[in-house]
Amino acid sequence: MEVERAKPAPPTLDRRSSMDVEAEARDQEFMAGNQLLLPLAGPAYQPYVSELLSFSIERLHKEPELLKVEGERVRRQMQEVAVENYSAFISAAEAISFVKTQLEDFDKHLELLISEIPNLTSGCTEFIESAQQIVEERRLNHTLLANHSTILDLLEIPQLMDTCIRNGNYDEALDLEAFVNKLTKLHSEFPIIQALAIDVKKSTQSMVSQLLQKLRSNIQASHICLRIVAHLRRIGVFAESELRLQFLRCREAWLSSSLEELDQRNVYDFLKEMVNCYRRNLFDVVTQYRAIFSNDKSGSDENYDGGLLFSWAMHQVKNHLSTLEEMLPKISDGVSLSNTLDNCMYCAIGLGLVGLDFRALLPPIFESAVFNMFSKNMSTAIENFQVVLDSHRWVPMPSVGFANNGAIDDTRDDVTPPFVLMEHPPLAVFVNGVSAAMNELKPCAPLSLKQILAQEVVRGLQAVSNSLVTYNDNHMLRGNESTLFLALCHTFVEVVYPYCASCFGRCYPNGAALITECKNLFDGIRKLLTIPAPKITTPPIERRRSVENGSTALSDSGPPLVEEKEITVEDPTTGSVPERTKTL
Repeated sequence: MEVERAKPAPPTLDRRSSMDVEAEARDQEFMAGNQLLLPLAGPAYQPYVSELLSFSIERLHKEPELLKVEGERVRRQMQEVAVENYSAFISAAEAISFVKTQLEDFDKHLELLISEIPNLTSGCTEFIESAQQIVEERRLNHTLLANHSTILDLLEIPQLMDTCIRNGNYDEALDLEAFVNKLTKLHSEFPIIQALAIDVKKSTQSMVSQLLQKLRSNIQASHICLRIVAHLRRIGVFAESELRLQFLRCREAWLSSSLEELDQRNVYDFLKEMVNCYRRNLFDVVTQYRAIFSNDKSGSDENYDGGLLFSWAMHQVKNHLSTLEEMLPKISDGVSLSNTLDNCMYCAIGLGLVGLDFRALLPPIFESAVFNMFSKNMSTAIENFQVVLDSHRWVPMPSVGFANNGAIDDTRDDVTPPFVLMEHPPLAVFVNGVSAAMNELKPCAPLSLKQILAQEVVRGLQAVSNSLVTYNDNHMLRGNESTLFLALCHTFVEVVYPYCASCFGRCYPNGAALITECKNLFDGIRKLLTIPAPKITTPPIERRRSVENGSTALSDSGPPLVEEKEITVEDPTTGSVPERTKTL
């Protein structure tokens, strides 16, 4: 290795030899070439540099040669050493290669490790947080274990409350609810308390439903209703006005269910049971309401129902009257109609004790039912008369005597149908229908319908009269047929007309005059009666029947030539009386 030699200072700047200049240039070139190979400024080279500085010029000129020789010697030694120790060099090279590879892998892993350090940091942070959470949960579990019995009692409150509700222990259930409400106000931030409050609220709703269902059941005692309403008040789910309304709604539901259980197949029995049901139950509901809820107008507004009870009671009365108005036309029996009226009056008197006397509302309903029943019976009588008249055979009938010629004794309690009607079956059928109508009317004859029903009787008689006139116009009657037809018309005017008026007079005092004063009913028939009738040719009758004062006499002159037919003529006071008439 060559070392830069020290340059002697030139004697002068102006006088330099060419040799010196060349030597200086070589030295500078040598120093520039070796400065990069041998940094002599290092502390390790300071002794050698100091030694070079002590050499002479000649020694310095020989130094490169010496160094070259030394280098050759060292190189040979190194070759010898390399030859002698080649395996060590190979191992060292392999080791260096392995180390280099490992260092490269290490560098990659190190870079990967450096890139994963943030994830490691976040993972450590999460671990610390989860560890803290676990520690907190462990602390809570430890606290839970320490208060296990108390918490178990709290968790069993909803189940205990449900048990109390099922067993009807509402006071204890309400105590539990109050305890949970207080606990919720104090510790509303705890989830277990919130869940407990939700479960208790569900149980409370179930209790409210059960209490309302009890109000919909058959409760006769007022103190039971009072306890139920007191429980509902304590729950506080309804305001005072809403509580009153709920009470009436529940009792109305019970009343409706009681009415729905009644059998409607028999109208009279249904109405009888319905009236009794309204009389008992409506009276109980009003009494219970007044016993439970105060109605003090001078106090707070909560104690005044604003006419709620009155409105509800009137609604029930209207429903009752509507049912009566619907079902009464289905009753065709006057006695049943009269008994129903008596039951309704008794019901109204009983409800009058609580201010629900509705007797004044009954007459229009029963008047309509009576009118419909009477009109239907009269229409049936007219229809039956028309049917029998159309199918009647005009043949001579055995004569039947009657003492009073159609006159009715008003002093008698009963009205006996005239016997002469047995000679005229169409009139007998009509009188039967009128008697049936009067029999059904007599037990329940409203005075307010006196004029209207009289007009209905008059219309019935007028219809019969018109039917007879129309029959005469549409049929060609000859000989005996015309005479028999005129005899029927005469009997209708002289017997049936006063008899019907007398029957109506038995139902209404002085009612007969309302019918007899209608003189223009028989104008058409009277015109027929003024026509001269042909002479009757009566076939010989070997046997005839005479009725005198209720006794019967039979002649013995020959065999009977007549056929007996039974016709029932009803009496409006004594019922039906079977009589006999004869037809050829």
